[in-house]
Amino acid sequence: MDGEYDSTISPLPDGSSNQNPTGISFTDLVREDFRTHGSQFSAGFWIVLLHRYGNWRMGVQNKILRLPFSLIYKLLFPVFQFVFGIKLSYTVKLGRRVKIEHFGGMILGAREIGNDVTIRQNTTMGIAKKSQLNGKPIIRNGADIGCGVAILGNVTVGENSIVGANAVVVEDVPPNALAVGVPAKIIKQNVELD
Repeated sequence: MDGEYDSTISPLPDGSSNQNPTGISFTDLVREDFRTHGSQFSAGFWIVLLHRYGNWRMGVQNKILRLPFSLIYKLLFPVFQFVFGIKLSYTVKLGRRVKIEHFGGMILGAREIGNDVTIRQNTTMGIAKKSQLNGKPIIRNGADIGCGVAILGNVTVGENSIVGANAVVVEDVPPNALAVGVPAKIIKQNVELD
């Protein structure tokens, strides 16, 4: 079964529609992202901006009219990845006020990243096994991801959880928990984020 999709895990989004958060215009969303990152010099802001743009273009229904926007996205995506050292495909469902702290070493191949999530440098999110190519993590609202973290496979990091630096998450982290270590273990429940 290596290299095939595991039928027990739901399919990944195919990128055929605009997955930006609803109820807020594209420009207001970008302004909110700018306030979240606090600076036009933030690598995280530019990566999130490109992600939002990649989704926005999918709202242009006519493929011919969408083509120039898609060309811009496809040209900028590898450039941004190279310059900023962060990979975040538009097919990842990204919530509001997501803050990508610091610079570089990030592969953010999650299924979904919720609202008010903080992600620090050298973080990897993606598959755990070649036999489960669509088994990608879900990061719930308010999660705080430390530097050097790997979150792998069909796992969920619960709301308002903290994943400590250099942890390797291969099992679910419940809401309001602190997970640390390799592999990550829950060392505290009912934590409060500052």
